[in-house]
Amino acid sequence: MREPRLSDKRHTACSAIVSRTPTVTVTDRRFMHRWLTIATVVAVVALTSTGCAYKGLSMAAQSAMTLHGEGALTEPNATSTAETYNPALAPVGSRLKVTLNPSDESTNAELTVSGLLPNRGYAVHAHVNACGASPELDGPHYQNRIDPAATRQAPSTNPEYANPRNEIWLDVHTDAAGSGTSRTTVPFVFTDRGPGSIVVHEAMQTATEPGQAGKAGARIACLTLSAVQPNGVEPRGSR
Repeated sequence: MREPRLSDKRHTACSAIVSRTPTVTVTDRRFMHRWLTIATVVAVVALTSTGCAYKGLSMAAQSAMTLHGEGALTEPNATSTAETYNPALAPVGSRLKVTLNPSDESTNAELTVSGLLPNRGYAVHAHVNACGASPELDGPHYQNRIDPAATRQAPSTNPEYANPRNEIWLDVHTDAAGSGTSRTTVPFVFTDRGPGSIVVHEAMQTATEPGQAGKAGARIACLTLSAVQPNGVEPRGSR
């Protein structure tokens, strides 16, 4: 059973306030002033209860984003959203598809690939920026909790931050036809910021040891993500 969410606690607290609201009967004009004072308090409690119920029912549903991306790899160009930086390992025409769907307070991620090299592993991660003309423009790994010690010259390799629960790792292994699927679930959702791309690396799997955590060799392909969420708010990377 999941821990109570903040919205659950607000709903419980508000229900308790409503249940303690007194019933007042006026039996004498001398008590009219006192009754009016109590009635004012009751009205304020009722309004407070309504406000709490609104926050508890709507905030989480309105804030979580769904991210997706799909395309066939091309050489980097001004309009491409699926690019190969190494056609020998990620051939032109190979297809990538990614969906990241919120579910309660977690995100379910799925990657499918086709046309890559057969019977091979590929390390895959979410990165901060949309795909660029050169690999370094994709930015560092997206982190839910950002490593305060990381810099552009020295990205995070601390396992406390560079791990598959705080980042999004979708390492995949292809079959004899060069196709494969990988899935993961992470314990966070995307609200005011989110990853801009999914990057495929040359390593067959992601390193996890201290000082190497999150490393996976050169970047060989990239797929730009787009967001589906209310109010037209664009995701911001954790730069």
